[in-house]
Amino acid sequence: MDKIADYELIRSLGWGNHGQFFLARKPARLPVDVEYVAVKVFAGTSTDATFRRATRELQAFAAVRSPYIVSLYDAGQHDGVLYYSMEYLERGSLATPDKPVSQADAIIAVRDAALAVAALHAADMVHRDIKPGNIMLTESGGKLSDLGLAHVIAPGVTVTGMGPIASIEYTDPEQLQGAPASPATDIWALGVTLHRVLTGKGIYGQDLPADDGLLALRRVMSATVQLAPELSAGAADLIGACLGPVDQRPTAEEFAKRASALVSDSGRGKQSAGQKTVAAKRR
Repeated sequence: MDKIADYELIRSLGWGNHGQFFLARKPARLPVDVEYVAVKVFAGTSTDATFRRATRELQAFAAVRSPYIVSLYDAGQHDGVLYYSMEYLERGSLATPDKPVSQADAIIAVRDAALAVAALHAADMVHRDIKPGNIMLTESGGKLSDLGLAHVIAPGVTVTGMGPIASIEYTDPEQLQGAPASPATDIWALGVTLHRVLTGKGIYGQDLPADDGLLALRRVMSATVQLAPELSAGAADLIGACLGPVDQRPTAEEFAKRASALVSDSGRGKQSAGQKTVAAKRR
């Protein structure tokens, strides 16, 4: 694919739930002073009803005012295919950074994602798909990207059909058992994300199988959460709180405050030869 609507697609930026991201040239009609944008093109065709639901949700997300949410520019349907465009951040994500990221800077990026989540929760919205690949890097921290539209694009779909298996790692088992997405499920995902970027490990002791969604789901439902022993006491306490009982998890604001306190433990600064870096796998 080299074009959708009036967007000239330059190269793929990777896959997200139900679609592929592309780097694209900004159409002249968009009133933003940038040369490039990121475009998500959803797989398969969508109905008019799906397009209307997705557009309403995108408008709601766009109405949330936060400097920590990637700016949305446009949405449309071309030959039955749904797409939307957003701010392009060239540093990549915590999963695929353009250069090594110090642990302190990784914590700040996750902290900023939590501030984005706090703004969404204040507007009675949840993100539904928080993971390292959806936290984009900026010069000062991070921004939350790829809105969790799986419930709109494919209502009623099973978890194993909702997108990449990697997403299951960040999904609250309560939700896998049928509970609706909620602020608490976003907090679970923030905790798992922080664990992944600080240790390079999942919370289930080993990586989930990449080619068998049913086996991945069974492993998540039967495994015991295991926090990596190399975590600092503060990080382990915060992550443990996020993975605790639903009614005892911190709010997104509390997560952000506690994450900020971790930064001094990690020492923010430019990457040096002996400094720890995030160990997030490419997802």
